[in-house]
Amino acid sequence: MSKVAVGGTFEYLHDGHKALIKKAFELAEGDEVYIGLTSNEMARQRNRDVDDCQTRKNNLLQYIESLDIPKKRYIVVELTDPYGTTLTDNFNYIVVSPETFPVALKINELREQSGCSKIEIVNIEYVMADDEMPISSTRIACGEIDEHGHLKN
Repeated sequence: MSKVAVGGTFEYLHDGHKALIKKAFELAEGDEVYIGLTSNEMARQRNRDVDDCQTRKNNLLQYIESLDIPKKRYIVVELTDPYGTTLTDNFNYIVVSPETFPVALKINELREQSGCSKIEIVNIEYVMADDEMPISSTRIACGEIDEHGHLKN
């Protein structure tokens, strides 16, 4: 039985996010995936407008449903801090990108300090755009690329 955590703002549900989500479900092997979705307050800390949490959640759910994943295999929870329930709940894996890898290290450090066992970190490499640079929400918001990494200009 594998309990897996993954999280993010999922501002634009791009191919990098999809790789994270797919890996989380793969690791769960039929068990539950906890998906942390940043709150509106956390998302506002970015230097640009981000869709509200409900819109981002609806996009996320629509994508998961397209994978034919049964609803009993996942839960989407709103994150009001970078850690969510990873500091207290038992997880086998946490799936991260290079961008969020430092957060996973901090989670394990805090878990260890409180006497909890570490979570195995699964670091997914960036998905590259056509120009061999990482696909990112920032690049999409700037109009450089689309959610599949295709150049726009």
